[in-house]
Order: sequence, then C-alpha cells, then structure tokens
Amino acid sequence: MASERAKELAAKQKAEMKAAKLAKKTSQDPKDWGWFKQITQTVKMTVSSDPESKWWLIGAGLLGLIVVSAIGFFLEPWWMYLIMGVMAGVIAAMYTLVWRAKKATYKRFEGQAGAAEVALGMLNKKKWSYTSPVTATRQMDVLHRAVGQAGIVLIGEGAPSRVKTLLAAEAKKHEQIVYGVPVTTIVMGDGEGQVPLNKLTSYINALPKKIRKLQITETNQRLRALDAARPKIPMPKGPLVAPKGANKALRGR
Repeated sequence: MASERAKELAAKQKAEMKAAKLAKKTSQDPKDWGWFKQITQTVKMTVSSDPESKWWLIGAGLLGLIVVSAIGFFLEPWWMYLIMGVMAGVIAAMYTLVWRAKKATYKRFEGQAGAAEVALGMLNKKKWSYTSPVTATRQMDVLHRAVGQAGIVLIGEGAPSRVKTLLAAEAKKHEQIVYGVPVTTIVMGDGEGQVPLNKLTSYINALPKKIRKLQITETNQRLRALDAARPKIPMPKGPLVAPKGANKALRGR
C-alpha cells in the first residue's frame, strides 16, 4: 500500500515538474526566460524597431574579432588570440546590443503618455527608487517621481503650460510632507528647457547628491503616506499610446 502511494506521489511530482517546465518554456514573462532566449528576443525586438542595428551588431562583432586576432599573427600562440578574438567580438556585440536596444526602446515609446517610466526603469535600483505614475490628469498630463541621494525628483510630461502648474503644486505638497529634502522638477519633452526621453536617465544620474542614504528610507515612508491619501489614478501603469493629435503636446512645444 505504501509502495503504491509512493509511486503515485512520485508520478504527481514528476507531472508537476513537467508542467512547471512547460509553463516556463512557453512563458511570455522575460523573468522566466533563459539568458539565451533573453538575448535572442532582445535582438529580434531591437532589429524590428531599428533595422540599422543589425549592421551595427555585425560590425562590432567583426571588429573585435579582427583586431584581437590580428595581434596573434605577430605573437605566439596564434590560436589563443583567435579564441580571444571571438570572445572580444561577442563582448563588443553585446555592448552594442545594449546601446542599440536602449535607443530602440526610447524610439518605440517616444510621444506616448507615461513614457518617462521607460527611462526611470533604467535607473540603478540600488541608488534610486521610483513611482510611476504618481498622478495624472484627464488631459493625459502625467507626473512621475524618483527618490535618491539627489532628493526627490518630480518628472512631468504633457502640455508644458499645464505640466509646470502640476509640478509646482506637487513640489509644494512634497516639501510640506518631507521637510528639508530638496525637490527637483523636470519637464520631459523636446522643447527649450525640457529634457528629452532618451536623456532623462543620464540627466537624473548627474544630479548632485544632497541627502544621506539613511534619509532615503525615511523619505520613502513619508511619501507612501502622501500617496495613500491620493485618489486612484484612472490609467494603467506604463507607457500608453497617446490619442490622435496628442503627440505634439507630449513632446513639448
């Protein structure tokens, strides 16, 4: 009897493992993918959005291979440099893929409401935390927030005139809740005095440090209390396709 139960349990566990493996294999969540599938999918998406990136990847790989392998003609053993050349080509192609993938991602989401979240997602998670969106208006003006040693950074996107008013009101709220922590406001867009989507990450990273790391935790705790008092935002997270005619406003005038 015990033997039969053991067999049934073993069969059940085997079926569960097989089902889990199949679910992971067919999953659309990148977290469930292996490194090889992640790379191939990234290449496909990048080339689809940016056809020129294919030649950049090939060129970078060949350049790394040729440069390092060429050194082997003058040194011994030459075959070791050939192997090193292949490795150098792969590394060069990988760095190029990251660069072009970021560029393609920015291009894909540029002009969409909530696009700033793409740039915020590329911040170093050990140095920055972000909330996206914090609030939004019926006119699709969206406000995001990042918190790090530079203090509180509020990013607004939408029609510049409305966004500046929204940023000013939110900056005042944040200063009252988290006294002594500096608040920086940014209008995302392509106009004068605005920060484009593809430069937003580097712009935030370049902000000077103004608070200690210990203050970041306390700041986030107080901000959670502020957010809890807000009404629910009637829009899903992440970039949204803007309605016809709204792209110009989102890019800034």
